[in-house]
Amino acid sequence: MGGTIALLADQGHTVTLLDMTNGEPTPYGDQKTRARESAEAAKILGASRLELGLPNREVLYNLEARHRVAAVYRQLRPDLLFIPYGQDAHPDHGQVTRIAEDARFDAKLTKTSIPGEPWYPPRVIYYFCSHLRFAFPATFCLNITPFMEKKIAALRCYESQFAKGRSAAEQWNMVSYVQNINRYFGGTIRKEFAEPFYVVETLGLDNLDAVVR
Repeated sequence: MGGTIALLADQGHTVTLLDMTNGEPTPYGDQKTRARESAEAAKILGASRLELGLPNREVLYNLEARHRVAAVYRQLRPDLLFIPYGQDAHPDHGQVTRIAEDARFDAKLTKTSIPGEPWYPPRVIYYFCSHLRFAFPATFCLNITPFMEKKIAALRCYESQFAKGRSAAEQWNMVSYVQNINRYFGGTIRKEFAEPFYVVETLGLDNLDAVVR
């Protein structure tokens, strides 16, 4: 959802990316390199980053993890939570979705050891992030055409993940893959590029001015 992050930042919203892990180890990366790449990508998109410090490849849904995320919600007091869609082959991703969902409930509790004042983020929106090849059941799509170049520029920051140790064809495949997905969803709303999202709770609109024709 890099295009959406760039769009929100451009509109003046404060966007914070919560890295549940540091993403390492990976075949061609290391912790220092990944931190630099992540910071560069966030700067391009206009966002800031926080790292929770859970162990990569070993994320577990438990009360401790929920309360740590709830503490972040209390600190940042977000109006919108963007959480990865839970259907995924990567075990960490599914665990993160459950942690983030239930931390929303935990963050509003009183008489708890969670630091900070209670806060209940009003809205959860799920973004498409999956290793599985399936048709994502989008309930709405956001036009990101003006921000597609920023999204690809941010993607290219992750050289250790998509470039180092790989052929030119393999490097292009990742960019092409992302472009093709966003072009497909753009086509569903008659725009060049769009990002898909899913909601469980009904979205409320004050008017229909923003609905894409």
